[in-house]
Amino acid sequence: MDKPFVCNVMLSCGIFSKGRRTTMYKANFLKSAALFVFVAALCVAGAAQADVGRRTTAITYPLGDTVDVQFRGTTRFPRMKGTASVERTTRKGTLVKLHVENMPRPFELGPGYATYVVWAISPEGQADNLGEIKRSGLSFIDSKIEVTTPLQTFSIIITAEPHFLVTRPSQQIMLENLAPSSARNGKAIQTVPAVQYFGNSSDYFRDPRTPEIAEIDYQRTPPSILQANQAIALARFAGAERDAPDELNQAVVLSQNATNAWQAGRDSDTVDIAARNAISAAVKAESLSAERRAAREKRNEKIRTDNDIRAAEDKYTSALQQIDDLKADLAREQRERELAQRDVANLTTQNKDLQAENSRLSQELGKTKTELDAAMQKVAAVENEKAAVASEKDKQLKDAQLKANEPQLLTSLKALGSVAKNERGIVLTLPETLWTGARSTTFVPQADGKLTLLSEILNGNPDYRITIESHTDNSGDPSQIQTLTDKRSYAIADRLAALGVTEGRIVAKGYGASIPVVPNTTVANRAKNRRLLVILSLPTDTQ
Repeated sequence: MDKPFVCNVMLSCGIFSKGRRTTMYKANFLKSAALFVFVAALCVAGAAQADVGRRTTAITYPLGDTVDVQFRGTTRFPRMKGTASVERTTRKGTLVKLHVENMPRPFELGPGYATYVVWAISPEGQADNLGEIKRSGLSFIDSKIEVTTPLQTFSIIITAEPHFLVTRPSQQIMLENLAPSSARNGKAIQTVPAVQYFGNSSDYFRDPRTPEIAEIDYQRTPPSILQANQAIALARFAGAERDAPDELNQAVVLSQNATNAWQAGRDSDTVDIAARNAISAAVKAESLSAERRAAREKRNEKIRTDNDIRAAEDKYTSALQQIDDLKADLAREQRERELAQRDVANLTTQNKDLQAENSRLSQELGKTKTELDAAMQKVAAVENEKAAVASEKDKQLKDAQLKANEPQLLTSLKALGSVAKNERGIVLTLPETLWTGARSTTFVPQADGKLTLLSEILNGNPDYRITIESHTDNSGDPSQIQTLTDKRSYAIADRLAALGVTEGRIVAKGYGASIPVVPNTTVANRAKNRRLLVILSLPTDTQ
């Protein structure tokens, strides 16, 4: 039996949500709070619909030992079985030899399913697509697959999927590994119970537009063409007809080419390659559709935010007008009170009724002063709110400018060395050729030009903090190695400061040989571990 086609796919998922609240008066505050709670509930419901948390058991495979793993199926298909022989062959690879029996045909599970995919679930919940179990004949009986994963601790599951390039496991879990008691040599096996991962519960599998696979089509049509049809339907379901029409049309044309090749009697490899190209194009259309839809929603959110700001400014202007009117009324009343008091002073001989009236007027004056104080407090509250709105708007503009300038910054840094971006920020790796030797802290003459260019880039992006990290291999005395990396990082920091980079932005640190990227076992590996990193990161309040 031929080995099945294997496609390794890395999974990355994210959920993003954002809320905003603007208040001015008590009634508006209550309405805004209720609306915020409603929208938050919708966001939570939407996120729950897109990703469903599931649990499984991960197994740690010891190096050089073979472990036999049994699989548990579903009660719906009790005859379905699975076994695997798993061996951690190297420190970077685990070989999985999987054998499944009596698996049902995917279309029997419902609309949208056309093949089976093997997954490795890490203890962190990351799901890696290990490959497709290709059918033999008209069934999946006695099918085998051999794959390699870099993971050492992982769970193996098999799910029914629309096509082989999916990036998240569906809810149709067919087989799941059980925890073995020991390896073949009797060694105990460590497991990680209750590993949580997120599977896809898309409405695609319940949508009436999802194409169903008839038994006669399953028997006659190549599996890759059936998967291409599902991939195109998934792209349409994701909105590709609106957001990625060119890519979707390309996938449709490629799928039709595969169908034409099959109907013309071309060999199975030609048909399979054409159909898989159609699947890849459809996956690209689906991905682009999601990206463009997210960008459109972000633009709409900005429009709504701008409208909220304008509404707040209108309310602020109206409040100022009301305050001006109130001040005019108060000034007019104050003048009237002053005239009345002057008349009372001049008519000291009037009767008790006039004295009572004078007392009443004095009380009203006190009330007027109280009302004036309350009005001034409202003025201060409105001014504070306007300042908060302006501050938030300035922050949003600054964040947008930083994000827009980031591609140019990355391009500029690539002229100096390799550039990567991770959770720490933008990481520039400078070559070791800056130094006159592997254990030297003296710059070569050519280093001046590179450091001058680096200082110009850093001065042109003043919002970033700068962390300089020096690393080397483990050849030599540890204290001398630590001193070497300290001096190298301080030398870079001093040179940048001399070139105009603000010292308060720079943090320099030598790590000796404590953080190798690869084992110090060969000359090439030691060269990789001798590196100098310049890390650019933004303060937390600007991210």
